Amino acid sequence: MLIGITGTDGAGKGTVVDYLVKRKGFVHYHGRKLFIEKIEEQGLENNRANMRIVANKIREEHGNDAIVVLFLEQAKKQGDKNIVIDSVRAYAEAETLKANEGVLLAVDAEQKLRYERIQTRKSSSDQVSFSEFVSHEKLEMDDPNPHGMQKAKVMKMADYTIENNGTLEELHQKIEEFLEKYGDK
Repeated sequence: MLIGITGTDGAGKGTVVDYLVKRKGFVHYHGRKLFIEKIEEQGLENNRANMRIVANKIREEHGNDAIVVLFLEQAKKQGDKNIVIDSVRAYAEAETLKANEGVLLAVDAEQKLRYERIQTRKSSSDQVSFSEFVSHEKLEMDDPNPHGMQKAKVMKMADYTIENNGTLEELHQKIEEFLEKYGDK
């Protein structure tokens, strides 16, 4: 099974991925990790703006679906059957995922709750004020750069959306419901 994860920051995408990896045996292909490697190679500060710039540059140089294509090639080489790709944020990435029989799962939650979550995870790219968080989110939902993020369009393409405003146990139940519906794909 091929699952692509999209959604808003702090919604719980990483928690969904952890569940799929630890409890269901999926192999994780991590977009954020790829971006951080590229940032470090270039000697840039690891922050949200540079992550966006690096991701946009990858898409510009290699195609707007380059990240998904790269991960699909890696999975094929390694013989991975059940894979989860996170950070599906561009329309072309979602199209390529679906063209390869993937299922797109969106994860969302209330904005204030998501901001509280990112403040607790202490990632270098998450140390922003609430107004900065809102500003970043607005740009990432529909970046005017043709190689940028289009989270709003991608989330609308999702085959299934999990609203994660509750407990961890409730999230796990919603993941199981998603798997029951799409697990045979």
